[in-house]
Amino acid sequence: KSARVIIPRLAPFSETLAMAKQKTAYVCNDCGSDYAKWQGQCGDCKAWNSLSEVRLGAVSSTHTPRFAGYAGTAGGQSEVQCLADVNLTDLPRFSTGSAELDRVLGGGLVPGSAILIGGNPGAGKSTLLLQVLCDLARTHEALYVTGEESLQQVALRAQRLGLPTDRLKMLSETSVEQLLQIASKHRPKVMVIDSIQVMHLADIQSAPGSVSQVRESAAYLTRFAKQTHTVLFLVGHVTKDGSLAGPKVLEHMIDCSLLLEGDHDSRFRTLRGQKNRFGAVNELGVFAMLESGLKEVKNPSAIFLNRTQQASPGSLVMVVWEGTRPMLVEIQALVDESHMSNPRRIAVGLDGNRLAMLLAVLHRHGGLQTGDQDVFVNVVGGVKVLETSADLALLLAVVSSFRDRALPQDLVVFGEVGLSGEIRPVPSGQERIREAAKHGFKRAIVPKGNKPKEPIKGMEVIGVEKLADALDAI
Repeated sequence: KSARVIIPRLAPFSETLAMAKQKTAYVCNDCGSDYAKWQGQCGDCKAWNSLSEVRLGAVSSTHTPRFAGYAGTAGGQSEVQCLADVNLTDLPRFSTGSAELDRVLGGGLVPGSAILIGGNPGAGKSTLLLQVLCDLARTHEALYVTGEESLQQVALRAQRLGLPTDRLKMLSETSVEQLLQIASKHRPKVMVIDSIQVMHLADIQSAPGSVSQVRESAAYLTRFAKQTHTVLFLVGHVTKDGSLAGPKVLEHMIDCSLLLEGDHDSRFRTLRGQKNRFGAVNELGVFAMLESGLKEVKNPSAIFLNRTQQASPGSLVMVVWEGTRPMLVEIQALVDESHMSNPRRIAVGLDGNRLAMLLAVLHRHGGLQTGDQDVFVNVVGGVKVLETSADLALLLAVVSSFRDRALPQDLVVFGEVGLSGEIRPVPSGQERIREAAKHGFKRAIVPKGNKPKEPIKGMEVIGVEKLADALDAI
């Protein structure tokens, strides 16, 4: 009878509902797929041990922002329109001031577009964007948001590069809500976020840089860019294999995905477009890293063709198509006797699996046995060749190294090799031949389907149908 009964205080219904909304999900770090419980392998991308626990915050009105004073219906209520009635005069492109960057973007900047730029540390992402914004600030409102560096560090870099700094506006902030409130007041035409991995939202309980923070922050910023017609640059980190860090869904949100590549021991940087809703994919821009910053290279073929005067076995020039222009690059092959039970096949700048397949074609249809030889293939200049037009040049370079016979210095080769030994034509064949003729090449071995009907002045073009024909030609 003397015992007291303690009745716990019940929380109000609103607090109970908020507590019920706190859920936990498991998100894949590679593709962004989410699951209700943890599992060892992702069911979508088949990656192992890639799921991480994420606490989901309560749904609030901040995830559907409205920015007062701006025209636009993206993310809000919209009306059905006929496609012919859509007004295109309000979204004209404008130049960045860099011809190579304009080429990769498809002709310039489109208002309301979101552009993601990735690259290794020290590749020059911040330097390139700082140069572009300092030039754009003369004619447009520009805002540079830095979350990794202080304003003093950015100012020192701009002073070292000799950039005009009197018009560019700077902001040091990592909170997405705070920086967008400031951006709504200043209304920039171009805005840079450096970088997306350090941005965070208050409603997301995970740490900055996690999958949920990166995904939600990018979605919030992209929605702001669409509603306000602001050109948004997002700087992203890369993983060990060179791909963009963060969920794969991040690349689906943005309009353009660019990757700045370059070795630390090389002064050249290549900017490749991996995704572009407003231009050609796989467009390539070349820059040179100098003391005054990144300078564009208007003739990339000239720097990739810095060959020795004396011809050497295994060296050959090929013409690859990068985006909307041809480019001449040198391919080198080294074939040496192997002292291992399993000979090595190493390709730098090319697909290693395709190298093994082409060596099998060379054995079957060319009569050249390389099963007991180590084969090393390299594309000079650090260029990554993604198309199949380099097949014929690769095989002829391998034959040249294996026979220890140098090929002529004025010879250029391109063409796709099939499994039955046929030489298939490639797109824009005549443009490739004309580009080679401009650089002083006198002979070309090309697929018969790409041989021009009218002769090109100063160029001897040999059309081949089979691999055996190409071997007879050299």
